[in-house]
Amino acid sequence: MKSKLLICYGTRPEWIKVKPIIDKLKESNIEYKTLFTGQHKDLVTDTADYMLPIIEDIGNNRLDSIVSGILKSVDGIIDNYDYILVQGDTTSVFSIALAAFHRGKKIIHLEAGLRTYDNDNPYPEEFNRTAVSRITDIHLCPTEFSKKNLLEEKVGGNIYVVGNTVLDNLVDIETSYSNNVIVTMHRRENHFQIKEYFEVINKLAGDNEHLNFILPIHPNPNVYRHKDILTNVDVINPVSYNEMLKLLSGCSMIISDSGGIQEEASFFNKKVIVCREVTERPESVGIHSFLCDSPNKLEGMFYDIVNDGYEINEKCPYGDGKSAEKIVKILRECLNE
Repeated sequence: MKSKLLICYGTRPEWIKVKPIIDKLKESNIEYKTLFTGQHKDLVTDTADYMLPIIEDIGNNRLDSIVSGILKSVDGIIDNYDYILVQGDTTSVFSIALAAFHRGKKIIHLEAGLRTYDNDNPYPEEFNRTAVSRITDIHLCPTEFSKKNLLEEKVGGNIYVVGNTVLDNLVDIETSYSNNVIVTMHRRENHFQIKEYFEVINKLAGDNEHLNFILPIHPNPNVYRHKDILTNVDVINPVSYNEMLKLLSGCSMIISDSGGIQEEASFFNKKVIVCREVTERPESVGIHSFLCDSPNKLEGMFYDIVNDGYEINEKCPYGDGKSAEKIVKILRECLNE
């Protein structure tokens, strides 16, 4: 009897990274369904086979509500599947994996093995992905470095290096360089210093009028309330994923506290200043990405890149844009065994 696969996602980044697999699965004989856990409600979800509600019943703590709501509402769904695929490190990923573990289901973890070994950076993602690794049966790692992390932790299950599926979305996009500097800032661990980062970014924009600083503002109140600082920056509303790819592929450089943008920047051969204390993607540090752990270091790092030049031609360490093809081959072997 063929095994049944349930693919779970709940946020925009998760959807972006599972979609290439879903597209490839349509060409296979693997039986699968999809489950949307409901974090980013603006996602197009009419294609999901199951949709879970977020039950806001645990005081004011959204993380508690996500865990409680998923454990309550997923009952009767997971039971019908043999393998449960989750992507990344959100609290919904942890919750789905925990529910699957409690039911003795096989867990497939996409983008496995990323680590900072600091539970506060990023919080709560570092705990979530580490916990999921302890109960995963099939680890789909983006790089050899992430595989090495899992081997050193002596996790169970089978470990594969497949690259990152986000790059599958980029293979037909050409890279160019313009006078645009793309900025994104939103991470929870940066909320206490967003104001200081914005002040430096605004100064850089004012001192470099030949460059066009563009910042799609994040709707989180801890970010949005500081937007008036950015008088020299083109502050725009959040953009779609495809619009963001156009901005990234055609800019001169990037300033961001995003993890995923490190992968996309590397594939587009762009330099990105990563405004974080640590990163779970060290493979491109010093080549495409440059770690900035405080606002007072940003200006110097910016001018280092300007003086060295924007253009770079180095191999992307996160994959070749063919990850979904490799993953479906692994799934075919594992699920039809």
